[in-house]
Amino acid sequence: MSQPSQVQSNMKSARALSVTAAAEACRTGKTTALELTERALAAARGFSGTGFVRLRQHQALNDAVEGARTDLRDMPLAGVPVACKDMFYRAGELSECGSAVLKGFSPQITATVITRLESAGAVDIGALHMAEFAMSPTGYNQQIGHGRNPWSDRHVSGGSSSGSGVVTAARLVSAALGSDTGGSVRIPAAVCGVTGLKPTQNLVSVYGVMPLSPSLDCVGFLAQTARDCARLLSAVVGPDLNDPTCIATEKRDYESGIDAGLQHGVRIAVPAFDENCPVSPEIRACLEEFTRTLAFAGATLVRVPVPDFHELGALANLVLGAEASSVHQRWLASRPEDYGHQVRRRIERGLLYPATRYIDALRLRHLMLARFMASFLRDVDALLLPVLPYAVPTIEETTKGSEGEIEERFGGFSYWTRGTNYLGLPALALPAGRTVNGLPCGVQLVGRPLGEAALLRIGHQYQQTTGWHEQFPE
Repeated sequence: MSQPSQVQSNMKSARALSVTAAAEACRTGKTTALELTERALAAARGFSGTGFVRLRQHQALNDAVEGARTDLRDMPLAGVPVACKDMFYRAGELSECGSAVLKGFSPQITATVITRLESAGAVDIGALHMAEFAMSPTGYNQQIGHGRNPWSDRHVSGGSSSGSGVVTAARLVSAALGSDTGGSVRIPAAVCGVTGLKPTQNLVSVYGVMPLSPSLDCVGFLAQTARDCARLLSAVVGPDLNDPTCIATEKRDYESGIDAGLQHGVRIAVPAFDENCPVSPEIRACLEEFTRTLAFAGATLVRVPVPDFHELGALANLVLGAEASSVHQRWLASRPEDYGHQVRRRIERGLLYPATRYIDALRLRHLMLARFMASFLRDVDALLLPVLPYAVPTIEETTKGSEGEIEERFGGFSYWTRGTNYLGLPALALPAGRTVNGLPCGVQLVGRPLGEAALLRIGHQYQQTTGWHEQFPE
């Protein structure tokens, strides 16, 4: 798969800079937090796609003015414009979670990740479109309209962090917060052509984030580059007394060492995909080109069997169904008509799962993780996998037919991502080409527990020699 003949520049005045470029420009006085914020707000107001559901216009400008009074030289996200999926709570402001059930909901707490991003200098300019209650891998939302791809509004945006993928790809902001319970950061990243990081389960605090399935939920980032994701992760990681599930014991600089290259012992497991795997020929071609690029950069490729994600996906679905039905049972009883049919159908099924099956699914996690590590991540830094099994589909292709047929397509769409959440492993999605329909093709690198630094280093080196991450829709 050939590289683009002419890479579009993301330095155009109407386009948001990358996280690192924006912070450096602000830190050195080439621009200001206020200028970056005003430009991002103007771009967001002029955007006709499914990106923002609300802008924080006055609050963001006030935050940027306040930032101008602060010494930005030591702030890693100085002036960087960001946006958040509409499920990251902010005290006193709306957070409707793409739903009718929470229409008008205003929480009393602020998400830890928002507080930490802003403490590092970032400016949050608004809340983003998402699938209803984060329950669609395509961006399907019966309540507020489906997510639409910024490259083609006939095609899906990916979900459930649909707006996060759209606004980052369109360069309205430098980065966006998303959540990943079964692929909801990696899928929109791949579909929209940006970089997406799902950290190790519980590495980043989920305090103040709408729960879907607490055993699987993970906060992640969508940005232009792997380096951007490294800087964002560095800004938010660390222990949180408000979240007892958070496993981080200290702060860490994930950007340090990212330039080390791949010549010194980096090993990547590559499955032997064939026509029997749930991956189309053009996605296989994208994966093969990706491996050639990494080998040329100095990585050692280790052949492994193709992982079977059927069982892992089924276990993940069982956990999600049981936990989501527990979260929603009060609203399901009192206002079932306020749910979209597809979301209600999926949540109500969880009420029927026996407690023994749910407990078994949780009990099996450590055993399944040990087996997966032994088979696919032994003595390697990362495992290469597809994100989608096929090219980005149209909205019509994913919404026609019965509810059962739609749900079956959802399952196929997230085949390569759900199991990773069940195992709790980190994963990095990278733009890696185009398919015949002209839309982005993404791949993912799955790492060992707490192996984010290795994933980011590999992703950064790949992006040093390719230009897919620099492309954006006009």
